[in-house]
Amino acid sequence: MTALRPVTLITGASAGIGHALAQVFAKNGHELVLVARREQLLASLADEIAATGAPRPTVLCADLSRIDAAHQIGEALTAGGLEPDIVVNNAGFGLLGPAAALDRGEQLAMIDLNVRALTDLSLAFVESLARYKGGILNVASVAAFMPGPGMAVYYATKAYVLSFSEALHQELAPKGVRVTALCPGPVPTEFQARAGIKAQKLGRLIVRSAGRVAEDGYKGLRDGARVVVPGFPNQAAAVLSSVLPRTLMMRMSAAHNRDRG
Repeated sequence: MTALRPVTLITGASAGIGHALAQVFAKNGHELVLVARREQLLASLADEIAATGAPRPTVLCADLSRIDAAHQIGEALTAGGLEPDIVVNNAGFGLLGPAAALDRGEQLAMIDLNVRALTDLSLAFVESLARYKGGILNVASVAAFMPGPGMAVYYATKAYVLSFSEALHQELAPKGVRVTALCPGPVPTEFQARAGIKAQKLGRLIVRSAGRVAEDGYKGLRDGARVVVPGFPNQAAAVLSSVLPRTLMMRMSAAHNRDRG
């Protein structure tokens, strides 16, 4: 049997932090497989990376909300003679507004993508990750450290990502697999528009660019960090969430999210 070639699999790579992560991993010598629904944007990114002299990434157009998405991705990789040595779970979205007022179907779709798909892809390739002593980078959020009135379901999904990733960090360590949770604060990406956050409100919220967040995430995974929180203000918020009363943190989150609307 012909040996499969190791690649870094990045979901949600068509824009924002995923786009930046693809550039950072490629710059550091990783051959990539880019996954998202928008094939044209993925192809454009693949061309951009190839123009730097790096291997042209493989593009996989896939809807991660499908229950069989991980299986289909695995089959496509095997057919191309590839297998992951690193999995980057970046795909996800958020919605701004009270949970009882938002569309329930959209919120369940958020849970499906942010939680179920991430879990499936984190576990689907453990054998190949272990062979290469590779890793998993799961993109959570600073929102993972506190409840979020006004974005209740989104905050809850990111709390899951953080908790799951930290546990997996310990469980997979004996196999030589690194697992890192990347917890950025607000970043100027398409995520903000989909969440319903007004563009004019972003200026004073932005702590780090997508490029800097991606660099921080890459270094954290490379160094075997359990959690990476880019930017001092976000690090302070994460620490405060563990010492301040949860009722106070909830009021702060509620005020913050109302201001973002």
